[in-house]
Amino acid sequence: MLDVRFPAAGSMSAEALLRQVRGAVLDGDGGLEVGDERVRAFLSSFGKRLLRPVLARRHPELGSLGFFLRPSELARTVASLGREHVRVPRGLIFHIPPANVDTVFVYSWALSALMGNRNVVRLSPRSGPVAEVIVETLHEALAEADPAVAATQRIVSYDRSDAVTAALSAACDLRVVWGGDRTVREIRLQPLPPHARDLVFPDRSSFAVVRAAAWLCAPRAARVTVAEGFVNDTYWFDQAACSSPRTVFWVGAEGDCEAARTDFIDHLSRVLTVRGWGVDAAMAVEKRVSTYGLAADGLAESVEFRGNALASVRLAAATAAPRRWLGAGTFAHARLAALGELVGLVERRDQTMTHFGFGGDELEELARGLGGRGVDRMVPVGSALSFHRVWDGVDLPAEFTRLVTVIR
Repeated sequence: MLDVRFPAAGSMSAEALLRQVRGAVLDGDGGLEVGDERVRAFLSSFGKRLLRPVLARRHPELGSLGFFLRPSELARTVASLGREHVRVPRGLIFHIPPANVDTVFVYSWALSALMGNRNVVRLSPRSGPVAEVIVETLHEALAEADPAVAATQRIVSYDRSDAVTAALSAACDLRVVWGGDRTVREIRLQPLPPHARDLVFPDRSSFAVVRAAAWLCAPRAARVTVAEGFVNDTYWFDQAACSSPRTVFWVGAEGDCEAARTDFIDHLSRVLTVRGWGVDAAMAVEKRVSTYGLAADGLAESVEFRGNALASVRLAAATAAPRRWLGAGTFAHARLAALGELVGLVERRDQTMTHFGFGGDELEELARGLGGRGVDRMVPVGSALSFHRVWDGVDLPAEFTRLVTVIR
């Protein structure tokens, strides 16, 4: 059994849920279309509600989500698909988002719904308060929505159940799995129909790269802005988001890098103090165990703590950059003589590179040099969590549709 949370309908079996969603009869032509105006109106209304000042102040990550759902962005997403073929919805999409990043399921579901699909989203019972706010806001928007939205979209919760996951998997046309490698492997044990396939987002890690000379030459106001953006990139989801940086690479002469790193940490500490950001005792212990472990293994030259909220590790070598999560607010630092040295350090699991102090030509040259070995996103510091319709190198709207070739 599962709990249908949107639209609220209580408990039911997976089979009953599928009968509702797949068997829904809609007015007009009987189905949703790519870029369906009914869905666009609903998403725009939902996004507008997320941008209400009282909500955005309490949960700033919802402001980014509301901005993503503004009408102009939805229109650009539909327009980006082009007209070379007739695009049609893929069908029934089953989404399995992570429990530790409450907003991911909305981006995935919204783009799929915008493409005209019927959707079932499994929201973990362990999801946090932001997920609750999202579901409440969805219900507010539903009151003004076309009945087609309620008929074709479902958000459900259920405790871990292979039987329920298997039933939903067996009925879907595309399964979208967000989570770690272990989650992907476990979900793949549940078979899909022969025509269906998986779209998976496994374990990823991210890093930041800063030109030391550019940091030292930047006006104080610019450095404050970058520090605030870095805090947003890392602390909103306890640094557990796949795009949150864990290592900061400093590029330049040794003296410049050391001076820039020290000043950067000072700015971060001040931002955290102003915002009153802290971590609990259990997290503080986790961070100390992780950082001292790096030192014990000979990977760290020094470890510095600024209260419980900020820990900085100076690595013995850039090759020692950790990919695993070390605890919220824990950052490793390493020096590179030139940006191109990243080519030999990047791994396939590296996703987002946030940057400061580099020009577009330099970044494009690095992307070509990497040649697909890793890094799917290069964005300015402060934009790590800004979702885009192309994620992990995947064009999501395109994945959520099928192409029909029509030759006259």
